[in-house]
Amino acid sequence: MTINTYSKPISFPLYTSLSLLVIILISAPTLTLQQSTTNPRLQKAYTAFQEWKKLITSDPNKFTSNWTGLNVCNYTGVYCAPAPNDPTQLTVAGIDLNHANIASTLPNDFGLLLPDLALLHLNSNRFSGPIPSTFCHLQLLHELDLSNNLFCGEFPSILLTLHSLKFLDIRFNHFHGSIPPSIFDLKLDALFLNNNNFTSYIPQNIANSPVSVLVIANNNLNGCFPTEIPKMGDTLEEIILLNSGLKGCLPENIGDLTKTTVLDVSFNSLTGKLPESIGNMKKLEQLDVAYNKFYGEVPSSICSLPNLQNFTYSNNYFCTEPPICVELKGKDDKFNCIAYRPLQRSPMECKAFLSYPPNCGSFGCSKSPSPPPPPPPTYYTPKYTPVNAP
Repeated sequence: MTINTYSKPISFPLYTSLSLLVIILISAPTLTLQQSTTNPRLQKAYTAFQEWKKLITSDPNKFTSNWTGLNVCNYTGVYCAPAPNDPTQLTVAGIDLNHANIASTLPNDFGLLLPDLALLHLNSNRFSGPIPSTFCHLQLLHELDLSNNLFCGEFPSILLTLHSLKFLDIRFNHFHGSIPPSIFDLKLDALFLNNNNFTSYIPQNIANSPVSVLVIANNNLNGCFPTEIPKMGDTLEEIILLNSGLKGCLPENIGDLTKTTVLDVSFNSLTGKLPESIGNMKKLEQLDVAYNKFYGEVPSSICSLPNLQNFTYSNNYFCTEPPICVELKGKDDKFNCIAYRPLQRSPMECKAFLSYPPNCGSFGCSKSPSPPPPPPPTYYTPKYTPVNAP
């Protein structure tokens, strides 16, 4: 089954982007033609935009139709502000071409000619090719959004040199290979790597990252669930790891993520029991563990969480669920092995799995096996015709 996107709301990017754009717009004075012709920063920017325009093969919305003349601060999608090291001079501080549907590559001299950029948003276009090596000169870059394009190649290592970066979004592209461990050493606030073709595993130093939002969904990582993730409890608010080929068990101390509001590990090969410590995640609003191989009893402490709005644990092998979970409005418990609940797996399928359940060590992810599950109910007679999980 293919998962195309992650649809739950992520609030961080919009808030941050709007805030930075407002700062740029407020701080930018009116530019005269004479100022633009005598300002070396804007002269370089003019060269950059003219080079870029030559590389554009399609601009159906005519987004760049006014990219003419020396006054680059009047170009659509271009934002100027006083230079950080010389407030008397204007410089190009932001570029926002989101949803312009432009087809192009990026100019090789991009970073050399636009070194003062603080914000670069190219979301939802048809940009392709590699990320230019001159991006190393963008040392003031705070936000970089390259999502929903046609960029390709291995993870652009040049981005690892951008130490001012706080927001990085490269989701929905064609990047492949491994995720570099160094990405988790950057002082990012939000990191989106989902919907690419990354393979290998999630690096063990993931807990070095201070991110509040982390999305690595819809890749083919095929590694063990990172046991270091609970150490991110001081900052992590949303973590999305769905459909990433993860194996093993959730760490028993995952409940240390006390600031987390969204946890999604669905569509993986995780197994064992759900840790009781999840009941310590008092801010949790969305929990999705569907389409895994979890078994045993659903912890009542999870269904008692004060802010829980949605709890999806369908398509697993849970045997029992406490009454408080049955009464939970925002839950989905279909296709498990829970007696007297509708739309469960067949008794034969449940018995076959629960007779020889996998444990954490089955995947080489842990030396200690998971606790054994309770035996499947021998009196199980569903009220509805059982439907096998896909």
